[in-house]
Amino acid sequence: MTTETIRAAVRELGLAGLPLEVHASLGSFGRVDGGAATVVDALLAEGCTVLVPAFTRSPSYLIDPPEAMRPERNGIDYGALPEGRAGGENRVFTPATNDVSAAMGAVPAEVLARPERVRGSNPLCSFAALGPLADRVREQRPLDVYAPLRILAAKGGWALLIGVDLRSLTLLHLAEEKAGRRLFRRWANGPDGKPMEVEVGSCSQGFLNFEPIVAPLARETRVGESRWVAYQARELLRMRSARIPGSHTAETRTASAAATPSPAARRSAASSRRRRLRRSGRARGRRRARSGSPCRSPSGPGPAG
Repeated sequence: MTTETIRAAVRELGLAGLPLEVHASLGSFGRVDGGAATVVDALLAEGCTVLVPAFTRSPSYLIDPPEAMRPERNGIDYGALPEGRAGGENRVFTPATNDVSAAMGAVPAEVLARPERVRGSNPLCSFAALGPLADRVREQRPLDVYAPLRILAAKGGWALLIGVDLRSLTLLHLAEEKAGRRLFRRWANGPDGKPMEVEVGSCSQGFLNFEPIVAPLARETRVGESRWVAYQARELLRMRSARIPGSHTAETRTASAAATPSPAARRSAASSRRRRLRRSGRARGRRRARSGSPCRSPSGPGPAG
């Protein structure tokens, strides 16, 4: 897989020159000459802004919840938390750090390694960006975690899934917020070293239930062994927000179950998945389709990358 192959896929999907929220599995390609750098270079060469989740988990900036910062219905049992479990009490996050959870993958790590990148200020769930609109990531705040995604949608941006599925699509957490859900709060040290609340998302395992609902919005192609799916952010937010109940919840799984599509829609989606797997002819793909993955989070219930 080369830079030109990836650039051709970007043009095929009509994404050249657009801001992109990118979630990628480098391993989905099979082999890429130059690794993650080739993927990032190709997207930038097509004039795209590359926005990636750069969430931290290990090393962690999470701290124990202060007594005065324990909101109700926050997806956590405060009484069951062992003291000192968090591990970030002596750490202070700054956007200059390159710390990122390994679960985010090679592409976010590559973006962070570049000196011109820009990073948001949420200690647990920051975003990082390269390209024409990268500076807008600075508008992220600890209590406005998804500001970069709102800006991306307003600028006509797209979400691009490279070898991953809807469980990795952080934009869907913004759809929950737009539907009226209060985001969970966790805690980290602020720039002054004092504890503060920060917003995080919730578990994303139930997001697969929405696949038949958002399927009409998808543009799809294959790049080598990697399946690419793109969604226009504004349209995805509009459709998903309309389907998500606007009440508070302890887990996204509950919301997804409430919005589960009809049996006919599920059968149609399952049939489509089986056809894709038959075309791919890869037993590895079949095993992956049957298996689940744990929620990825800096703090128990939290955002998937």
